[in-house]
Amino acid sequence: MLFSIRQGNFAGVAPYLPPLPNRSAETRRETYEGNRHRVYALAFWMTDNELAAEELMINAFRRALATTDTPGEDQVDQALIDELRKMMPLGTLSLDCSPSMGTRSVRYNIRRADLERAVVQLPPTEKLIFLMHDVERYDHARIARSLGLTEDESRRGLHQARLCLRELLAKAAGFRSN
Repeated sequence: MLFSIRQGNFAGVAPYLPPLPNRSAETRRETYEGNRHRVYALAFWMTDNELAAEELMINAFRRALATTDTPGEDQVDQALIDELRKMMPLGTLSLDCSPSMGTRSVRYNIRRADLERAVVQLPPTEKLIFLMHDVERYDHARIARSLGLTEDESRRGLHQARLCLRELLAKAAGFRSN
C-alpha cells in the first residue's frame, strides 16, 4: 500500500489521508496583503475618494485573481489600470507646459495640503506616471509597459507633471510664473 501511495495511486486510501491545506486561499491572501497598500494608495490618488478607491482596489484584485491564484505585481498593476480605464482616459498625454524661466524656486517647506491639491489637479495619465515613478519608484520601462506608452512618452509625461506641479505650488505659495 505504501508503494501505491508513493506512485500516486490513491484509490482506497483517500479517506485516511489528512486534508491538504487550501493553498489557493493562502496564496490569494498573500498576494492581497503584499500588494494592497500600493494598490489602494494609487487608487486613492487617482480618484481622490476613499470609498471609490476601496471599490477600485477590490475590483482590481478580483480581476487579477480571476486569471491566476498567484498574480505578480505587474499583473495586479495591470488589473488596476484596466479598472482605472473604465473611469478615466489613460494612455494619452495631455499636458504641454513650456519651461518656466521666471518661476522662483519652490524648494521651501511646502504645505502637505498644497502638494496634495496640486497632485489631484494633474491630468490622469500624467498623475499616474508621477505617482508610479516618484512615489512608488517604478522605472520608466515598467510604467510604459503598464500604460501602453513608450519609455520616452513616460519620461515626457513625468517631466510635464513635474512642471505642472511646480506651477501649481508656486501659485499656492503666491509666486507668479512667467
